[in-house]
Amino acid sequence: MNALERYIARRLLGTLPVLFGISLLAFTLAQLSPGDPAELILEGAGTGAPTVEEIAALRSYFGLDAPWYTQYGLWLWRLLHGDGGLSYHLGMPVFTALLARLPVTGMLAVAALFWAVLGGTLLGLLMTHLRGRIGEIVIRCMTQVFLAMPAFLTAILLILVCGVWLHLFPTSGAASPLGYVLPSFALALVTLAMAAQLLDSQLRTALSSLYVQVARLRGLSEGRILLTYALPNAVLPVIAMLGNFFAAVLGGAIIVETVFALPGIGALALEAIHYRDYPLLQGYVLFTGGIHVLVTLAVDLLVARMDPRIVLGGGK
Repeated sequence: MNALERYIARRLLGTLPVLFGISLLAFTLAQLSPGDPAELILEGAGTGAPTVEEIAALRSYFGLDAPWYTQYGLWLWRLLHGDGGLSYHLGMPVFTALLARLPVTGMLAVAALFWAVLGGTLLGLLMTHLRGRIGEIVIRCMTQVFLAMPAFLTAILLILVCGVWLHLFPTSGAASPLGYVLPSFALALVTLAMAAQLLDSQLRTALSSLYVQVARLRGLSEGRILLTYALPNAVLPVIAMLGNFFAAVLGGAIIVETVFALPGIGALALEAIHYRDYPLLQGYVLFTGGIHVLVTLAVDLLVARMDPRIVLGGGK
């Protein structure tokens, strides 16, 4: 096993106790929250107020009458055999339910990443190119405003302006690709501003380096120096940040998915919390945690591939 393989193995093995701890914490918090899953499910069935006998029977069917540590232990044992359990309120395997919602969240994440990359790169380059001018001040003020706006406020403003007033894009659902425009932009706005400021900072550092001064002495234009010499070296931290953003969105953007009525993983997690659906909630934690680990690992490998100075696995 070479150094790279050892690094990947250590990263994957190191996440196991973290995922275990998070799933245990999620299960404990769900147990401590008020409400009985059996009672909530029966009330949601629309058959009238459930009797004590009906609640007790459903609790026994789901194993909710066992101690909490027994419930968690049985879930963990089934998980080791590849079984994530059965969702209480959906009546289907947990991982099947999560995979069914993944395409919507995946499309949202890709669209949000597109906005963050496009807007962050353009604004970052413009801030550096216009340094010392009024244009830089305007763009920097814009990014500060974007950073201060929470996603739910951005979502409401986009619905009001682009949906209600101008009728440009759908404001709910995922029936067409246009339905992802507003939610993805609302989700990406803060990260877009962060990427722009980080890129501007990295470009300024790169432009003060020795190799850029040599390029200027050779008579190269500032635009060519910026794009050819400074940008490739400045973009690596931005890629790492955007990779973490993409992994986080893949885990489900609960607020944005709720505001725009998108049937994604985040909305499913909200349902699990509402119905006290312990298997679904724990499956969500493990599923999204695993996605985050794999995506961040892929980003680290990509950055190491782009920058030969980075040596993974402790190699020399």
